[in-house]
Amino acid sequence: MYTKVKTEHYILVTLAACICYLNSLQCGFVFDDMSAVRDNRDLRPQTPLSNLFWNDFWGTPIHKEHSHKSYRPLCVLTFRLNYAVHELNPMGFHLVNVALHVVVCILYLRVCHMFLSDLASLVAAMFFAIHPIHTEAVTGVVGRAETLSSVFFLLAFIAYTKCMSGKGRNTEWPLLLECVFLMTVATLCKEQGITVVGLCCAYEVFVAQKLRLPDILRISQNLMTSKSPPPPWLREAVTRMVILVVGALLLLFGRVRVMGAQLPVFTKFDNPAAVADVPARQLTYNYLLPVNAWLMLFPCDLCCDWTMGTIPLVETFTDPRNIFSVVFYLFFGLLMWSGLSSDDDHSEVVIM
Repeated sequence: MYTKVKTEHYILVTLAACICYLNSLQCGFVFDDMSAVRDNRDLRPQTPLSNLFWNDFWGTPIHKEHSHKSYRPLCVLTFRLNYAVHELNPMGFHLVNVALHVVVCILYLRVCHMFLSDLASLVAAMFFAIHPIHTEAVTGVVGRAETLSSVFFLLAFIAYTKCMSGKGRNTEWPLLLECVFLMTVATLCKEQGITVVGLCCAYEVFVAQKLRLPDILRISQNLMTSKSPPPPWLREAVTRMVILVVGALLLLFGRVRVMGAQLPVFTKFDNPAAVADVPARQLTYNYLLPVNAWLMLFPCDLCCDWTMGTIPLVETFTDPRNIFSVVFYLFFGLLMWSGLSSDDDHSEVVIM
């Protein structure tokens, strides 16, 4: 599983990522860059550094009601470092974004290499490097939150895959604690970094322990009937996952405390679905899944700002767009069943 990635593959992926986005170095600040970078006082050297950890992504005190509650202090810290070097020269900000995209692509190649052949992992990483759906995250300066979070997300996952060793999959505690630390850093770059916990747990259950649904049901039944004590490998696996989950819960608790236990207030301009009535809200949110799945396969209708009426609300059950939601769930269900009903290497790839 841990065979070395060929150096030439790293070079090819790096070149592909750079060539696609070098034109962004000539770009300026657009849209949210104005609020998060140009007008954000937290980037200025006269602002206390501690403000970054009490303000939101836009420099507004996060406990205030009109704050969007986006808490990404480590991403803002990188903006501040950019400002310290060259102030508001956009090229420096864009250069860091491109460099981070290259790092993400290299780490993605490394992760793919755990499950795929040399050629397949290279093809996957090349597709990832040049996929148009990343344009907003790489070219928009505020997109750094995504790329920076992705760096630590992938590092956390790699650390978790290495924290088990030996036939009994004994825990390497320094690597497990490193995974928890990297998960925390990823989340402080952008909120979705915390979802690496789910990825690590899926890896633990379905790849490291090679369990499938019948195995899980059998083990659960044995534990409930006390027919036999849990095997050592099960105790190790559960301990690792519990530590990850507890770390995530503590992180969530700290996040809620910082934001003053208030939810963000979205306007109709920001997110029409968030303020829509039942069932329009639920139907629209479900429709967003096939929309994004379609963009992964056919990224021909991208948008730099998915607000206002970019995607019209799905207001009734008779709206024909609900068919796409149903088809998506059917396909996703079949994909899950395909991965969980078999125990070969292909099913592990599908699951991950």
